[in-house]
Amino acid sequence: MRPFSYQRATDPDMAVQALSAAAAANNPLTQAPAQPLAGGTTLIDLMKLDVMRPAAIVDINPLARDWSAIEPKDDGLRLGALAKMSDVAAHDGIQRNYPVIANSLKLAASAQLRNMATLGGNVMQRTRCSYFRDVSYENCNKRHPGSGCAAMDGVNRMHAVLGVSDQCIATYPGDFAQALIALDAMVEITGKAGTRSMPFAQLHKTPGSTPDIETTLQPGELISAFAVPGRWPRSVYLKARDRQSYEFALSSAAVALDVQDGTIRDARVALGGVATVPWRAREAEALLKGQKFDEALAQRVADAAFADARGRRHNSFKIALGKRVVARALQQAVTMEI
Repeated sequence: MRPFSYQRATDPDMAVQALSAAAAANNPLTQAPAQPLAGGTTLIDLMKLDVMRPAAIVDINPLARDWSAIEPKDDGLRLGALAKMSDVAAHDGIQRNYPVIANSLKLAASAQLRNMATLGGNVMQRTRCSYFRDVSYENCNKRHPGSGCAAMDGVNRMHAVLGVSDQCIATYPGDFAQALIALDAMVEITGKAGTRSMPFAQLHKTPGSTPDIETTLQPGELISAFAVPGRWPRSVYLKARDRQSYEFALSSAAVALDVQDGTIRDARVALGGVATVPWRAREAEALLKGQKFDEALAQRVADAAFADARGRRHNSFKIALGKRVVARALQQAVTMEI
């Protein structure tokens, strides 16, 4: 691990100023000039692997006194970015009115990691692409822009089939983000200019020609909260993986439905494990609205969700698998008791 400076921020202004100052003093040999430290469950790993080389670490854990609230309300839900994953997953109100959120958190990582990891850190986690995480591979456009993508013709079984470009096919690894994007969540961001909000769907960037730019956050900005409008008691998160204990998704689906008298009035479908960013399948949702559910409809929806998928040598199986996951998640959502 390389040398770095450490600062403990006691309030949001101090955290933003410290991160902004470190970013302004960027060293060309440093890939990440400043990084906030919360649970550290991803950052520390990447520092040990020499993938991330921050010149400065700003400990934001003292901000948890204001940024860790779990607040279900009649008109929606607000979650502090420093709330622990395990606390949110175990909350009665979340389990009752947002089971897709509770399940996405329960199925992520191990119990020990969930006790440490924060919501804000979770949505910002970086890809598990082996070519990104192993610095012996020079050809990684995320680490070295313009160097190429070793995964294109390499071992790409875990890689993305949606949202890819000719520069990068690395998969976004999280689970919680799929629930957020499905539920039209907003993300609250604190920075030098104060606090702003934007749709969570605008936080992550598909690789395009700049795979190294993964989010729309500006230097010094921090995620401070998430807000979800309404309640979604008829919602599920389904995850297909190589093993049932502690594994990233090969394919997952976050589904939320509003069903009245057997007719689907509103539908939300998001996909995980198959895309370069948290992926909202809006074309698939449109097929569900105003319809009565049956297996034929589920198959049409699943086909629509993967209509633009582009598989490669080792990961084309994800397209068929993803369709089965979507269809099964829809079936579970329709038939669940609420």
